[in-house]
Amino acid sequence: MAHYLPLSRVARLVGQSRATIQRMIHDGEIATFDGMVDMNELLRVFPDVQWEDDGEYKRVEEIKAKAFGKRVFERTLPDKAVLAERLFELGKEFAAAKSLLLHYDEVFRFLSDKLEDVAESGGPATLDAVAGLKQWLKRELEAAPSEAERAEALLAQESVMRIMSAQVTVQPSGHEFFVEGNDTLLEAALRAGIPLDYGCSNGNCGECRARLLSGQVKKVHPHDFAFKEQDKANGAILLCSYTPVTDVVVEAHVAGAEDIPEQVIPTKVKTVERLGEHLAALHLIAPRSQRLRFLAGQHVTLSAGGAEGEYYVASCPCEDRHIELHIRQDNRSFARMVFNGLGKEDGVTISGPRGRFVMKLDSRREVVFVAWNEGFAPIKSLVQHAMSLEIASAMHLYWAAGDVGHYQDNLCRAWADALDDFTYQPLDTAPGPAAVAEAILADHSDLSHADLYAAGPEALLRALEAGALARGLSPLGWHGEIVV
Repeated sequence: MAHYLPLSRVARLVGQSRATIQRMIHDGEIATFDGMVDMNELLRVFPDVQWEDDGEYKRVEEIKAKAFGKRVFERTLPDKAVLAERLFELGKEFAAAKSLLLHYDEVFRFLSDKLEDVAESGGPATLDAVAGLKQWLKRELEAAPSEAERAEALLAQESVMRIMSAQVTVQPSGHEFFVEGNDTLLEAALRAGIPLDYGCSNGNCGECRARLLSGQVKKVHPHDFAFKEQDKANGAILLCSYTPVTDVVVEAHVAGAEDIPEQVIPTKVKTVERLGEHLAALHLIAPRSQRLRFLAGQHVTLSAGGAEGEYYVASCPCEDRHIELHIRQDNRSFARMVFNGLGKEDGVTISGPRGRFVMKLDSRREVVFVAWNEGFAPIKSLVQHAMSLEIASAMHLYWAAGDVGHYQDNLCRAWADALDDFTYQPLDTAPGPAAVAEAILADHSDLSHADLYAAGPEALLRALEAGALARGLSPLGWHGEIVV
């Protein structure tokens, strides 16, 4: 009896990224059926993986803990009502499997009786043949499969996963994410870095409306937004008010840069972290009811006490209310305020976001990231967003720094240590933009299956773009942002 698993759950079970599993499927290493992987195929391809009770997400959580540093996932059970529903659904599957086994037992008894009838009506040769066949059937049915123990462990682990979390597939984009703990569909999507449309996030505006295509959901937060009866009949739900009971497929719009409105968000300073003599990381916290909607790579205006400045967001959209920005000590009024007394709990207003230097959410190609000095801020945001989405087949980060230094070098090295398909190369700006571009491109003779994101001076971007296009990069794969 085949047992099929979705790719995202396969990735978690074997401790690999979804992009790695997809690459193995593309290369013919893993066979699939309607986009699913049979349990026996999983046992064949990963003979050395042991499914034990040392944490169902251990490998993935280790990667994310190292990759995101300050981001902490709470290990909480789902809401008790949701947990009860999931256990009930699992119980129904168990009952169905048991019923099928009882049916098979009846079929075997019927077959045994028929074989007896055949034996009685035949001669000695027929009697011997039937006796041999019955012994063989009995022996085969009683014998445990060679992978029985690992198969049982896999089924048990997958069952725990399905109780602890539900998988969500977003159509038509094809994005997938898991809902854990007490998260709503919207909260889980945003944690995964998927920018679904939303407004108030508390059930009033209806901006996060979606359509349930399959699976079962449960309302966990009331909402004032009223659907028409026809909408309800078509499966309309608010993502901010529902959580999945089973794996679900929803139809929802994934926002692009042009879809996200400019906002004015009052924030509080969490800390001012000195990154060097002339650079600081400003960590802000948005209100619980008014988080900043933005895409990785965008920039915002910061203002406080009459001072103002434009800066790139350095944190991932998946980091909930936390917003990080890198502030260089210069003559800008806001920079002077940061370095001359801005402290914890002080108010900072954010206006924005702006910019189209954002991740291609539908790309599954290899990605090359290039940063020059503080151009690392938007690149850092993009890298973390790509990690959260698990969409890139491989990632390569180059960071050319001068007087500011590689001020978050340890973080970059942690990414390289944590992820199998991630490389990091620190470079010096001294040779100049053209020489730096040449050194980077020397590592990539063929860029026909890659995307390139670069943030730095115009001279660097010109040299990189020309060289990358000459190496097969599609014009649609080039993304450059002038950062001076």
